[in-house]
Amino acid sequence: MNRLFRDPLGAPLCPDGSVVCIGAFDGLHLGHRALVDRAVARARALGVPALALTFEPLPREFFAPAARPPRLMLPRAKAEGLWALGCDAVGLLRFDAALAAMPAAAFVHGVLAARLRAREVWVGPEFRFGRGRAGDLALLQALGAELGFGAHAIAPVELDGARVSSTRIRAALADGAFAQAARLLGRPYAIAGRVVRGRQLGRDLGYPTANLRFGGKQPALRGIYATWVHGVGTTPWPAVASFGTRPTVDGVEPLLEAHLFDFDGDLYGRRIAVEFVARLRDEQKFPDLPALVAQMDRDAAQARALLAAAPPRRASA
Repeated sequence: MNRLFRDPLGAPLCPDGSVVCIGAFDGLHLGHRALVDRAVARARALGVPALALTFEPLPREFFAPAARPPRLMLPRAKAEGLWALGCDAVGLLRFDAALAAMPAAAFVHGVLAARLRAREVWVGPEFRFGRGRAGDLALLQALGAELGFGAHAIAPVELDGARVSSTRIRAALADGAFAQAARLLGRPYAIAGRVVRGRQLGRDLGYPTANLRFGGKQPALRGIYATWVHGVGTTPWPAVASFGTRPTVDGVEPLLEAHLFDFDGDLYGRRIAVEFVARLRDEQKFPDLPALVAQMDRDAAQARALLAAAPPRRASA
């Protein structure tokens, strides 16, 4: 039913019960997918909706706004990804002072039992929740026995002898190791969004761009990249992209700017996905615009050559 809800408390959403999975789900990597797949399969077996619970902002963003962790995906892309994996409803629960102060037992009673009528709850390894992160699987199981639901944790998903995690993916992206990130994600890394208007300086410099904002979040990568852009034509479109704060022109907010090679058209308002293929260089400040354009020429030539040797793969929005 592709339902989205934000409030942790309120009237029951699933009067006949549900199967719930809980996690940050940033990136929807192989470990997240294993958790969601298990919950969806159990929901289908029980004939009830499958619900995914996550938090927005993420708890780490709420508690440390000055040192926010890099995000792999934006909330809309996360919800769409969870729906695509079979979830019937997604709870992007507002993580605010009230939710941060909610004791673990109150979360179980008020959210899982009363609002969602959970029949089963599935979590990842080492899951913690509630005020002070006092809740764990053992508490879920103990309270579930009283309230009529079962609680279970999936086994860790490992790749190359280590657990698949968002932390590993962020490190791979920072290193420009996109093939490794794709293995951990189960798909190429891409950022999706709706094209917005920028300052149009790129057009004046001969490099018009399709611009995506990152919702005020901290991105997991910055620099200049060879990319494929999905959602423009019947096949992915080759492009060179910059993701950063544009120091030469005094930018502030992180902005993803993709210059599509040999493209002539209006993309404003179009939803696209930018798949990252190779890292070309760091973002840097140039002494003047001619120096910037000369470097952009070199970046474009390098990106064209790399993409000619790297046919596009399927990317997720």
